[in-house]
Amino acid sequence: MLEAGDAVPDVALKGADGADFTLSRYRGKPLVVYFYPRADTPGCTNEAKDFTELAGEFAALGVPVVGISKDKPAKLQKFADKYGLQVTLASDEPGDACEAFGTWVEKSLYGRKYMGIERATFLIDGDGKVVRVWPKVKVKGHAAEVLEAAKSL
Repeated sequence: MLEAGDAVPDVALKGADGADFTLSRYRGKPLVVYFYPRADTPGCTNEAKDFTELAGEFAALGVPVVGISKDKPAKLQKFADKYGLQVTLASDEPGDACEAFGTWVEKSLYGRKYMGIERATFLIDGDGKVVRVWPKVKVKGHAAEVLEAAKSL
């Protein structure tokens, strides 16, 4: 997993609208990137809603928030519309961003091992360097903690 001080890889993503983009479009300003396992599941929904609730405060700081999963863009758009999400959702179907950030990991549920996205958040400075990492995120209170850290940039 990327650590503080690491350069952020400029991986290809698709927006919920299907448009291609890379994280370099945010260069020059701080950025929050969070990885989540699957759209429209309880934990992922709560996380996205929490970031949306604080979207105005992140915007006031000039810090965009991008949530990344391996869901298809159409599913992300449906997810955003259903809950009125105000963060950028990005699709990483091929898994390049997950691999580059180190969030594609072996998981275990009831003794069954499988590969999946580890819920993690990265605070990135305007130069494209990781400032802080939150691995194995617990959703409750997380967005507020990230906002507090973003205030220091």
